[in-house]
Formats: sequence, C-alpha cells, structure tokens
Amino acid sequence: MALPRQTKRSDAITRGVERTPNRAMLRAVGFNDHDFEKAIVAVANGYSTITPCNAGLNVLTSRAVSALRQANTMPQVFGTITVSDGISMGTEGMRYSLVSREVIADSIETVCQAQSVDGLLAIGGCDKNMPGAMIAIARLNIPSIFVYGGTIKAGTYDGRDLTVVSAFEAVGEYCAGKINESELLEVERRACPGSGSCGGMYTANTMSASIEALGLSLPHSSTMAAEDPEKSENAHASAIVLANAIKNQILPRALLTRKAFENAIAVVMAVGGSTNAVLHLLAIAHASQVKLSLDDFEAIRKRVPVLCDLKPSGKYVATDLHKAGGIPQVMKMLLNDGLIHGDTLTITGETLSDALAEVPDKPSTRQKVIRQSDEPLYVNGHLAILRGNLAPEGAVTKVSGVKNRNITGPARVFDSEESCLQAIISGGIKAGDVVVIRYEGPKGGPGMREMLAPTSAIIGAGLGDSVALITDGRFSGGTYGMVVGHVSPEAAVGGAIALVNEGDSITIDAECGLLQINVSHTELAQRYEAWRPPTSKYGHGVLGKYAALVSSASVGAVTDLHSPAKACS
Repeated sequence: MALPRQTKRSDAITRGVERTPNRAMLRAVGFNDHDFEKAIVAVANGYSTITPCNAGLNVLTSRAVSALRQANTMPQVFGTITVSDGISMGTEGMRYSLVSREVIADSIETVCQAQSVDGLLAIGGCDKNMPGAMIAIARLNIPSIFVYGGTIKAGTYDGRDLTVVSAFEAVGEYCAGKINESELLEVERRACPGSGSCGGMYTANTMSASIEALGLSLPHSSTMAAEDPEKSENAHASAIVLANAIKNQILPRALLTRKAFENAIAVVMAVGGSTNAVLHLLAIAHASQVKLSLDDFEAIRKRVPVLCDLKPSGKYVATDLHKAGGIPQVMKMLLNDGLIHGDTLTITGETLSDALAEVPDKPSTRQKVIRQSDEPLYVNGHLAILRGNLAPEGAVTKVSGVKNRNITGPARVFDSEESCLQAIISGGIKAGDVVVIRYEGPKGGPGMREMLAPTSAIIGAGLGDSVALITDGRFSGGTYGMVVGHVSPEAAVGGAIALVNEGDSITIDAECGLLQINVSHTELAQRYEAWRPPTSKYGHGVLGKYAALVSSASVGAVTDLHSPAKACS
C-alpha cells in the first residue's frame, strides 16, 4: 500500500517530531500507532434529507467505510452539500442549482488538499453532485472513484410509469383543462415513491452513465436502483477497487483523456441523455486539462445513433435500462460498431475493452429498451449544436421526439422564466410562436436556471409540437420538445438574444445547425448601440461571486477560466 502523501513529502520533516501535533489530532478521531502508515482515504458524503436523490447515501457511506477499513486504509468522512433541482425548480432558489456544482467541487478539493489525503471516494445522487465531484477529482488527480446513489424506482398511476417530470406536465394538463384536480393530486402523490435520483434519462442518470463511460465508476453502477441491495454492494466493491488504485497509483487524469471524453459523449448520445451533459462534460474536461469543445459534440452526434427508448421523450426509465443490460450493454454495441475507444483505462486498471469482454454483443430480443444496432431509435444523436447570428458561440438543442426540426416563427420575448410561465398558463402562447426567455444565463440569472416549468406547461397544454422555446438558461434533463438552450453569448453580456424584439422572425433549423434572427446586421448593430446591461440585484453573496467569475456556457460555465465572457453585437 502506498504511504499517505504526508509521509512522503519530506523524509526528515514527515517522519520527525514535527508531525507529532498532527498525529495527536488524528489519534483523537481513532488512529492508533500502526494506522499512520496506512493510506488516508477521504469519503465525500453528499447525504441529506433535502432531496430523495441523496436520502440513502449514509447507508452507502457506511458500507464504503467498512470496506476501506478491511482494505487496510483509514477512511475519513466529511459532508458536502446538495440542493434539489426538482424542489427549487421554477423558483428563485433554482439560481443556486448550477452554482452548487462549483461549491461541491470547491469543498471536496478544499478538504482533500487541506488534509493531504491519499485517495477519494465520492458519493452523490442529485444532478450537481456528480459533475461537482468529478471536477474535484480531476483537479486533485489522486486515486479516486465515484459511487452513484442510485436511481428512483418509477411511480405508477392509471397504468403508466411516472417520474417527477410527470408532476410538472400534469400542472400544464390541469391548466389546459385536460385533467381535474383529483387526477393532478394523484400524480403528485405517486410520482416519487422512494429514495433515488429522478428515474428517466434525466441529468442525474445521464451524468452517472457518463462517469461510468469515463471509467471512474464500476460497470453497471450507473443504472442501479437506490433502494436495491446491489447498490450497497456496489459501494463496498468500489471501496475495494479504490484501495487497489491507491496501491497502484491509478490517477484520474490517466483515465480522463480525450478518448474517454469522446466515449462519454457517445454514450450520452446513445442513451438520449440530458442537454446538461454538454455543460458538465465541458467543465470536467476543463478541470482535466483536456481540450473539448461544442464542435466535438456535434461531430460525435453525426455518427452515433440513439439506441435507447428512454424518458423524457421515450417510454422507459433507468431501472428498465438496468434490467436490459445497462450502460455496459450500450457501450459494447458502440465498441463493436467502432464508435467508442476500447483502449481507454478504467479505475480497475483494465481497459474498457477488457471490462466489456463478457458483455453480450447484442442486447436480448426479449427487451425493448435498447434497440438493436441496425434498428436505432434515431440514426444520429439527439443533442445538436446550433450556431448563427443569434448564437455565434453556440447553443444546444435536444431533437429526440421532435416532429418538426425546422421552425420559423414570431418571437414572444420574456425577460424571466416567471413571466413566460404566466403567459403559457393564461393561454397567451399560440401554435407557431417561438418563445424567447433571456437574462437567465450563467451571469444574467445568475445561475442559469432550468426552464422545466415553462417547457412542461407547453407540453401539458398540447403545444409541444408547434411551439419552440429558446433561452440562454438551461433545461432540465426531463425537458423535451423543440427547445434550444445555452444560447451564447448570453443576454447579460450583450449577446444577440438581448436584441430580440417581440414579433421578430426567428429560424431554428436543427438539421442545418442554424439558430438565426431574421433581422439585418445593420439593424442588430443599431439595437446593440442602444442596449444597456440590466442592473443585477444579486451583487453580493454566493450569486454575486458566481456572476463575477462564471464563464460562457459554451465552455462549460466554469468559474476558473480566467477570462471574462465577451459581449457581442
């Protein structure tokens, strides 16, 4: 076993009497004489009862700690935060969601560096736990593994599976007079039956799948149900693997290579994952010092099919995918078709090809979640990158389930999510409209809120195929329909989305990768000269600091880029 880092830095000081006070502190938390030669492993526990996603993490932490002790290491547990996107959605509190990714990353980095630990086991469940932990893992570059808290099991009502998104869409259905109050309440009561992260291929399950593809979590772990015994066993196995990684000094940046990120993007496309994966993978790559751009997502989209029929636009949930073979089955199919790299390393020390050796070449024909390679759900990936005079730095759209990928219509302009939602609920949005929600970007929000309430209301009102929505904010992994997010540059820095007037003609062409306001360059330049940045009411505290530091969404909305976002005309 490798010695702890504090015993390797300086032979004279580390093994000398100068370390006596440090050892005295460690004795108070359970170290004995022989423990000082063991590797110290930080266990970052995202447990809280704020959200069902993280409510079961203490059980996993306990199993991991026990296994780490059995593996002759010294586990040291500390807590890190979480917020619930589902609970804060549609409120001012949602501004803190993406911010929490940075707080989580910073907190894990801070503790691990301050205490000079030798390895890290991070346990999380909600959307930002995973990218936050991965950003910290990449920065630290000490042997690390991620343990996913697991997915929630589907609720059921009236013969159909429910997820938390069902509750948001039920509100739209109720407002449109399609269901009564009793039915609305039944959906609310049944949508989230227990612990675990949101059940469709939403952001949490998309990111857990990405981390498995990157090699930083164990095979099959990303689709396990939070309440099933195998999830606890996975925590135990992960701890043993981490102890071996410490012994053999398997470092994250040896895993987080350019090829590994290409694999993760391919998996996101194949499973129909969340648009948030674009933002988070860019940020993790930045922390890993790997060059990755929006163009890479578009290039991979063009060659990787959507293989999985999963919610939000499909039929099934993550537990169904798990029964059908999970992410290893999807990756084996992609590997056989030459769409991912088999020579990338995993935390076990194996190559990806070795890890997938026993996985069947094809999924069972008895299941319907994973399509056969020659019968994909869509021939090309579902996350398209758009550019044009409305988004010169890029924007992201999800085209799965979209019947018409080319829309031109009049702009309906809103400077906040709340004002837009009110217009939808009151019947003010009509078929053919292109809804624009701005000043919701990383700086302008601040915090880049998710627009799940407006998009769900549009779906619930039956306008999902006839109304488009554009924003410099984000979308929930549960969003579907013709929606375009991450518009960059954002409105708050003078991006063209700030210059859109009510009624302007806007074109979205997902087939050609175009997002365009049909107004002359001269007119836009005149509007830019007259434009003035709005005054933010968030000039202090966490949101104030975030707004001052955060980069464009086009590079992951990171806070350590060291270059300000650019205004444009």
